[in-house]
Amino acid sequence: MTLLEKRRHKPRTVVLAVLCLATLTISLATTAINVTLPSLATELDANNRDLQWIVDAYNLLFATFVLAFGSLSDRYGRKGALVLGLVVFGGGAIGASFASSSAQLIGWQAVMGLGAAFVYPTTLSILSNIFTERADKAKAIGIWGATTGIGVACGPILGGWLLESFWWGSVFLALATAATIAVVAAVLVVETSRDPETPRIDYGGLVLSVLAVGTLVYTVIEAPEHGWISSMTLGGFALAAVLFAGLVFWERTRSEPMIDVTLFTNMRFTAASASVTFAYFALFGFIFLITQYFQLVRGFGPLETGLKFIPVATSIAIGSILGTMLAVRFGNKIVVSSGLVLFTVAFVWISTLSESTSYLEIACQMIPLGLGLGLTSAPATEAIMGAVPVNKAGIGSAMNDATREVGGTLGVAVIGSVYASLYASSLADSEAAQQLPPQVRSVIEESVGSAKVAAEQLGAAGDVQGAQAVSGTAAGAFLDGLTAGSYVAAGVTLLGAVVAFLFLPPKPK
Repeated sequence: MTLLEKRRHKPRTVVLAVLCLATLTISLATTAINVTLPSLATELDANNRDLQWIVDAYNLLFATFVLAFGSLSDRYGRKGALVLGLVVFGGGAIGASFASSSAQLIGWQAVMGLGAAFVYPTTLSILSNIFTERADKAKAIGIWGATTGIGVACGPILGGWLLESFWWGSVFLALATAATIAVVAAVLVVETSRDPETPRIDYGGLVLSVLAVGTLVYTVIEAPEHGWISSMTLGGFALAAVLFAGLVFWERTRSEPMIDVTLFTNMRFTAASASVTFAYFALFGFIFLITQYFQLVRGFGPLETGLKFIPVATSIAIGSILGTMLAVRFGNKIVVSSGLVLFTVAFVWISTLSESTSYLEIACQMIPLGLGLGLTSAPATEAIMGAVPVNKAGIGSAMNDATREVGGTLGVAVIGSVYASLYASSLADSEAAQQLPPQVRSVIEESVGSAKVAAEQLGAAGDVQGAQAVSGTAAGAFLDGLTAGSYVAAGVTLLGAVVAFLFLPPKPK
């Protein structure tokens, strides 16, 4: 490579590093909050529903506005959208760090999600505009995908370390610091770009996309509370379907639509989007269950729990970089479907977890899971971005992010609901639980966390035998729920592998 070529490539590498920093900041926020939930339950007097919304408020606002903000970044400039999103996200994180009630924290989490909805699609659209050759773009997306996966998997590590060293608010201050650094770097390094055609704003598309995605995600979040076949849940899904149908009809009648719905006739785009949804359904469901397993069943501390995610984080990084390289050489079909098969194998293995399973075995289970995500998500993202014009990269990236968030939210809701149902039924059928006083039994039926608190209280009162009975019964019920949730995840990823193999084109057309 000549000196001139090195100079030409260096800025792209620096810009990619800045984009990865912004992506890492947003990804860490997705899961870092999980290890703080036990502290929040105590210090903010948050009940189970409060804790659910502390997590879901971020996801709801993120998923709801990502399509609209991705489109606006194409029109008004991607650098400005990136900086604005980071500023909003960082401001929300500062506010969250000093929240004095669960309601305040939920509100600040929503602000952070709003900022993330600007940042995430913008990073990928800028990347697609500076790496235009497929091989270069695939490598860059592989690095970007590795950063995303590492951020999601390492969130518990960051949260655990800060929680054991400081107070729960330090987690948000760390995110605000990272956002500040990313803002400065973006202002200095990133050059702005926009859609040169600058179409008129499609207000109808903006409003309908916000309402449709927001209704779907809100319904999914609330479904476990109201019941999956309750009138409220079914009504929510029906309303979301009507809004999506209205969005498609509206966009098909526009001369300059926000979303080109004909993209969905391109199976490279549609099958890849479905693959991302399946992958993050499984990943977020796994993190939801395994975090509780480590802390509440095995008794590990927050930092120790976070450190145990290192194998999956490392595997995601390797799989993401390797996956895009293999996709360019062998095609997206075989790589993505193989990644989803690895996911399936991992969850079948995870379903065998017990209280005595060694960490070495758990680490080995995480390796195919991480490789599966890397081999699925990064090549599928490359396929999605390759199917949209470069000047529409913002909305293409937003579609990728929307499927990711909807899949993850759906994974937590569905797998969490299956787990909760099996947990409650296993406790009800347990002979040990039936021998407990009714007031104790009602407490431990709420969650394995409540059972742990009840066991500690019984032990402190001198009832050691009762404490052991509660702890053992709750752990057994949790493992029954974890097994069922793992089977659900395995079924979903296997279905995803079939869809990818049947419908994802091997090579771009």
